Amino acid sequence: MSAPRRPRGVAFFDIDTQRDFMTPRGALYVPGARMVSRHIRALVAHAAGRGIRLLSSVDAHAEDDPEFATFPPHCVAGTRGQAKIPGTVLADRGVVAAEARLSPAAMRSLLEHHQLVLEKQTYDVFDNPNTERILRAAEVTRCVVFGVATDYCVRAAVLGLLQRGYRATVVADAIRGVAPDSTRRALAAMRSAGARFQTTSQILG
Repeated sequence: MSAPRRPRGVAFFDIDTQRDFMTPRGALYVPGARMVSRHIRALVAHAAGRGIRLLSSVDAHAEDDPEFATFPPHCVAGTRGQAKIPGTVLADRGVVAAEARLSPAAMRSLLEHHQLVLEKQTYDVFDNPNTERILRAAEVTRCVVFGVATDYCVRAAVLGLLQRGYRATVVADAIRGVAPDSTRRALAAMRSAGARFQTTSQILG
């Protein structure tokens, strides 16, 4: 099976759109996340319809994860709360565990999938060492970023991309933060680092 033809250089980066963050009954619901889910689904559908590569980060915690000393338990691997919300999962997908050691052959096989789900145990997707390897192997130069939470995982992903020389466009009406002050600081930090901001309608247009 040969890799599908995709728009060169661009990838959509869907950050942590999981039930525990995105639904009001989730263990660590991000205020207002449900209100942006329509835009998130539209962006995922756009990527699926246009053949744009979709990268999706997900928390995949152990039951005794050290992160639970800072945050309430959430996104424990295999639970309902850890699952992605409807409309953000493609049939053609590959999952990359944080501890996976990918051979060149495994990387080539993985890149044949339309969606790559990158598991992580912290709020920084680049703590999965395969993230940067996949971006390089897929010849990505620009990412369109959306999801939650603006002041944690989105911020870490965008700054991580920019620090590594990738261009990043943040979809302003498809993100939500945990707290107003930290969200404002995160938005300022991303702008200062060089991120562009557009709306869902601008991206889809």
